[in-house]
Amino acid sequence: MAEQGEKRRRLVLIASPLQGHMTPMLQLGSYLHSKGFSITFAHSELNPPDPSNHPDFTFLPLPAKLSDTGGSSGFIQFLQALNDNCKPHLQKHLIQIIDAQKASSQKESIVIIHDNLMFCAGSIAGDLGLPSIIVRSSSAACVPAYRIIPQLHKVGRFPVEDSLLQEMVPGLDPLRYKDIPFIGLTTQQSLKLTTLFTSKTPPVAFLWNTIEFLEQSALTQIRHRYQVPIFTIGPLHKTSPTPSNSFLEEDTSCISWLDKQSPKSVIYASVGSLATMDAKVATEMAWGLTNSNQPFLWVVRPGSVHGCDWIEFLPEDLVSEMKVKGLIVKWAPQKDVLAHSAVGGFWSHCGWNSTLESVCEGIPMLCQPFNNDQFLNARYLSHVWKMGLEIVEERGEIESAIKRLFVSKEGEEMRCRAMEIQEQIKVAVSHGGSSQNSMDDLVKFILSL
Repeated sequence: MAEQGEKRRRLVLIASPLQGHMTPMLQLGSYLHSKGFSITFAHSELNPPDPSNHPDFTFLPLPAKLSDTGGSSGFIQFLQALNDNCKPHLQKHLIQIIDAQKASSQKESIVIIHDNLMFCAGSIAGDLGLPSIIVRSSSAACVPAYRIIPQLHKVGRFPVEDSLLQEMVPGLDPLRYKDIPFIGLTTQQSLKLTTLFTSKTPPVAFLWNTIEFLEQSALTQIRHRYQVPIFTIGPLHKTSPTPSNSFLEEDTSCISWLDKQSPKSVIYASVGSLATMDAKVATEMAWGLTNSNQPFLWVVRPGSVHGCDWIEFLPEDLVSEMKVKGLIVKWAPQKDVLAHSAVGGFWSHCGWNSTLESVCEGIPMLCQPFNNDQFLNARYLSHVWKMGLEIVEERGEIESAIKRLFVSKEGEEMRCRAMEIQEQIKVAVSHGGSSQNSMDDLVKFILSL
């Protein structure tokens, strides 16, 4: 399908070393390879993918001299260093690929596909005269939200005063000021990130890991602004499932534990691969889970609690009680957990990948956002899609929220709504659905370049 006469396409995919960006890019590469495209996958040496899961890809490691993602406070420096360090190596590789094509009898046109955090790829593509496509791994609603920050700053409404936090942002319904991305950062950091996330070199298209019906309003705004094709190809873990690429070792024993639980009885709690918290917050989580008397599967990522290796911050008597009522693991195979019949709710940080995975399985959510776009996603889950509850970090509130989700009429309505959305997604990813059509249109578009 990827041949047009003698013309072939080599797609060079460039992914950042964050779980929520790497995984969708690998899924996209697998789909495009299945359509006959040659795939070269460029990545930093931090959090590299496993080549054995994708034997038909050509992998290009890019020395970045980075040991971690810098945390929330150092993320801008991390992002700048990542791009600065990877840029010369990526440029060298691309020039070598171009030169090899000139000498080859089998001509291949080269197309760059990069996630928005790897902005150096766009500028290199522009310099080399190659078409570039940007992959967005966040929700579509995130873009209008962060693009409004400079405007709010000009009129004195950013940084946001406490008195404004609950007010609606003009032109961004249903978002309140507290839901704006980067709200916890300094003004300088927020404006810098807004600049970094705005493409300097216009791409020929955007790919979004979202579903058309889920974000129609935001997608309409985006299409009006950019005037280039926008392909809604999500959820990629459904349109193009691949082997797990988890950076952390998954404890699959939790599946056999789930097998012993009643249908829709378990609250699954995980705050993702990057969020961190202090011991007081984590202890409130533990008490809330325990006091709810609902079976639970709690993921406590090593190092996610400040100053602790794992769960040594919890009182021994509480740990003993928790082991009777639930299971604590260091990391879990999340997609398998959410698809399990025993899981009836997901307590999440509301990262976009986690949100999509829960929405796809019809699982209502307890929303505990930590930073960036997570507040926005939580707002959509609770206020627009009406399949989530926003919670606060206090054991009594947590206990109450879990009970509301599992045993109240409100919780039953949320579950019904979540299942309705799940059915719509099944239609979207099936033959003739919006996501599948968008995937087909993407292939045709790349062939037209």
